[in-house]
Amino acid sequence: MQITQNPLRALSRAASLALFAGAATLGVHAQQASGSGTHGISFAQPSVSTSLLALNTAPAASDAPNAIGYSSSAGADATASATTYMSSSLAANPASANPAPQPPPRYGRRPVYADSSHNADGSSKYTFMAGVGLTVPVGGTHAYLTPSYAFQFGGGRNFNKKFALLAQFDWHNFGFQNSTLNDQEALYNLEIDAYNLANPSNPVSPLTQVGGTSHVWSFTLDPMYTYMDRDRFGGYVVGGVGFYHKTANFTTPGVGTYCDPYYGVCYEYQANQTIDKYTSNAAGFNGGFGFTYKASRFSDLKLYAEARYVYIDNSPRQGYTLTNQATTTYSGNNAFPLNSAKTSYIPITLGIRF
Repeated sequence: MQITQNPLRALSRAASLALFAGAATLGVHAQQASGSGTHGISFAQPSVSTSLLALNTAPAASDAPNAIGYSSSAGADATASATTYMSSSLAANPASANPAPQPPPRYGRRPVYADSSHNADGSSKYTFMAGVGLTVPVGGTHAYLTPSYAFQFGGGRNFNKKFALLAQFDWHNFGFQNSTLNDQEALYNLEIDAYNLANPSNPVSPLTQVGGTSHVWSFTLDPMYTYMDRDRFGGYVVGGVGFYHKTANFTTPGVGTYCDPYYGVCYEYQANQTIDKYTSNAAGFNGGFGFTYKASRFSDLKLYAEARYVYIDNSPRQGYTLTNQATTTYSGNNAFPLNSAKTSYIPITLGIRF
């Protein structure tokens, strides 16, 4: 038996099925839009009382990866790797989580130089000094010499604020003790008496007064160490070795003559005339300490005051004196052997250093 289907009836059934499927689809989408699904992103107005620091350091739940709706595994893996790296870095260096505050800047300190005229610590590479003062003989030297004036000048190299090496010239002047001058006057008059006995036709007048001076000049190399260097005051120790030249010069009052080259008139004046002179060369050393004062904390100009002990290793020479003149077998002309005796004295100097 053959059943014949009406074409219009079949078409109406197909349209009904399509309409039902479309309505079902729209219903599902409407249900998802009205529910609280996991794929929706909601924006909320932050509270006014919420701390900005809290918002920066503690992200909201809606900012979490799951809330944003990562659907791929790449986003989750990147987030996990960054979290692991931060955790390991903080564990290796806990101080990085709370670094120490930067120290406050310092003011009023000397700047650091490193050029042709300054050392790395700011000190000048070169130094110069000059001073005047008093020379005081000590020990056996005090028996025949008296204090007098002194001056010095020199310069050298500063290796840093502590160490320096100076090349120095010193002049130390002395007077003679009255007992020394009296002995020399008596000794010279004995020689004059002996000469007059041998030459009665041409006698020499005896001396009525003998004077004189002595001095020592020297060239030395002197290392210097600064053990105190404050804003205004400083302290140092110094010492050195070098060449010392010692001189003794005896004089007697005399009359000098000066003639004017333009008018041809001559004048007489009182002048000391040298009657005897001795020299002695020797090596010596010195050592002492000093203090400095700066008018400004940043100034290189310093006032200094120092005292040193000087010892000269002179070689004694033979000679005759008033005490041994009658008994000595010496036949030379050295009437002052003390000039070649070992010498010691203390110079006290005030000056400037820059």
